[in-house]
Order: sequence, then structure tokens, then C-alpha cells
Amino acid sequence: MSNVRVPNRWVIASAGIVMQIALGAVYAWSVFRTPLVQRMHASIPQVSLTFTIAIFTLGLAAFAGGLWMRAKGPRVVGVTGGVLYGLGVFLASFSGHGLWVLYLSYGVLSGAGIGLSYIVPIATLVKWFPDRRGFITGVAVAGFGAGALITAPIATRLIQAVGVFETFAYLGCASLILVTGSALLMREPPAGWAPEGWQPAQSKALVNGYTLREALGSWQWYALWGILFLNVTAGISIISQASPMVQEITGVNAVVAATMVGILSIANGAGRFLWAWLSDLIGRRSVFLAMFLLQAGLFFVLPRVHSYGLFTGLTVIILLCYGGGFGTMPAFCADYFGAREVGSIYGLMLTAWGCGSALGPMLMASIRQSTGTYGEALLILSGIMIAAVAVPVFLRAPAQRGGPADLKPTAG
Repeated sequence: MSNVRVPNRWVIASAGIVMQIALGAVYAWSVFRTPLVQRMHASIPQVSLTFTIAIFTLGLAAFAGGLWMRAKGPRVVGVTGGVLYGLGVFLASFSGHGLWVLYLSYGVLSGAGIGLSYIVPIATLVKWFPDRRGFITGVAVAGFGAGALITAPIATRLIQAVGVFETFAYLGCASLILVTGSALLMREPPAGWAPEGWQPAQSKALVNGYTLREALGSWQWYALWGILFLNVTAGISIISQASPMVQEITGVNAVVAATMVGILSIANGAGRFLWAWLSDLIGRRSVFLAMFLLQAGLFFVLPRVHSYGLFTGLTVIILLCYGGGFGTMPAFCADYFGAREVGSIYGLMLTAWGCGSALGPMLMASIRQSTGTYGEALLILSGIMIAAVAVPVFLRAPAQRGGPADLKPTAG
């Protein structure tokens, strides 16, 4: 061990953040919706299906990436994901030939690339930071949530200047460079490595960790899946329709709406860090309980709000909660099942992301198409959040492997 040169873990963390920012450009999708509807003469649900396909594919690919990492390590998986992601966005520039091109390129190909790359920094950094697990998973995914902050205004101006299809070409090239370059810096710590002066507070059984098969044999894995699914369903509904929804409800123009999308991306990123940090103090269950209760009230109020400032403020809180789910869940998963196979265990759990993305955005788009407003869909989401409260209330840590206390985790 003394002869092994150990890289600076903060350099690896920084590379992971850059990777996640580039991948998080997918959250700027709503700025493409109206231009695509106009250029392709398609309906809102038809165009919105692209985003649903991308996030659903992302969830499946994240699981595959977690399994692949066990055999090949983070670099190969991250670089492959970066190539697929960049190529998929670039090929979306040919979508003038039909919706099927958009579905296959931006939906399937880029979604697969995002999923493969997304799991890499998460599964890698929980091993580099066992002493700050909640903090580092929050930081690692904060970049993903903030990706639209950069992409939304750039994409909006590019669409106005060169057109929506040409914008995909520019973004695809940039994504390829940023994700693959960052992935080349990813590596796991040497066997037996630990931060200087750190001693694990968990039992030996939990440090060794559950296998994927053992985790799937516990009801807690499915409860965590359900929590993530419900939180995703709510938040991603707002993300998928943010730009056209704020224009319709408050009357602002597309440029102002793009600014709101950027603000929401800040909230998405900040929530991933803030709620994850808070979960180190009060526990993961308490965090999800608070987020579900908050969102239930906000979705109920939102249809009655017509002020741009107030509407933005309320949706910021919703996106803080949405991001908080992704910041807190990797640490929640590692608390219950250990870090040894967290890449595959949490990677499979990310199928909840895909399923939530199938329900939420299509629910919003379909109801908006049929009723002409977003009000009814927002009230349905409020009801979903009220029902969701029951899951963290009854959830308890697995008892058979000596896991940490679930309300105040001692190791993050």
C-alpha cells in the first residue's frame, strides 16, 4: 500500500462534477419543446415522449453501467457513456427526417450514454469519501441538477440564431468532449485504502456490504425504489414542461422562461447538496418525509399562482426537493446495503428514475393537451405526494446485517 501512489480524491471529485454538469444538460429539454412542436408539426405529447424515452433509457443504462464497472472499472464505462451521449445529441440534428430519428438519437442513444456515465462518479466517490458519504453524493449529483443552468440560455439563443436542429449538433460536440475528458480521470481507490484518521462506525458486515442479490432479497430495497420513483414523478413533471408552462400561466416570453429554467437548475443542483447534507444530521427518512409534505402543499397551491416571481419561487422549492432525492438516495442506499456493490444496487434502483419519467411528463403533457391547462395535472401530483408520505413513515433499516440507525446515520 505504501508504494501505491494515491491520487488526490478532490481532483477526482472535481472531474465527477464536471461530468455531471455536462450530463445534466438533458434537464434543459423544455426549451426545445415548443420549437420542435413548431418545426416538426407534432403534438406536445409526441415531442415530450422524447424526454421520457431518454430518462427511461437512462435508468436502465445506469444499472448496466453499475454492473459493467465491477468488471472494467469507472473509466471505460464513463468514456463509453460520453461517446454515446455526445453522438446521440449530435444525431438529433437530423430529426427533421421524422420523430423516429429524434426518439432514437436523443431518446435512446443519448439516454443510454447519460445512464452509463451518471453512475460512474456516484459509485466511485462513495468509495473515496466514506467519511463524508452524504456530503459527497450530494456534491456529485449537484452538477447534474445544475447542468441546465448553463445549457438552457445557451440553447435558447442558439435556437433563435441557427435553429433547433443545428443547436443539437453544437451541444452534441461539446457534450462528447466534456464527458469523455472527465471520465478519463475516474478511478477507484486502492484496495484497503481509507482517509487518514478515519475509522468506520459501521459493523464489519455492513462495511463488507450486501451483494445485489442480497439487497434485492430485502423489502427495503423496493421501498427505497418506491421513494425515488414518487419523488422523481413529481419533480420531473415540472422540469419537462417548465418553459411552456411558465409562459402559459404567467405570460412571460421564451427568453424569460429560459431564465426560469436556469433558476430551476440551480435549485435542482442545490437541493442535491443541501438535503444530502441535512440527511447526515437528521437522517434520510426524515428528509424524504419533509420533502413529500412540502411538495404536496406546493402542487396544490401552484395552479392558483399567476405571478412570475411567486410561481418561480414555488417551483424552486419543488426542484430543491427533486434534487434532494438524488442527493440523498445514494447515501441512503449505502447506509442500508454497504458500499461494496453500491454501483449495481443503486444503479438498478435508478430504474425508478426512468419509470417516474414515464409517468410524470406524459401525465402533464396529456392532461395539458386534453384540457388546455396544467391545473388538473398539478392537483393530481399533490395527491400523489400526500400518498407518498406513508413510505418513509413505515420504512426501517435492514436488521439482519447490523445496519446503522436509520434516523441518525453515524457514517453519513
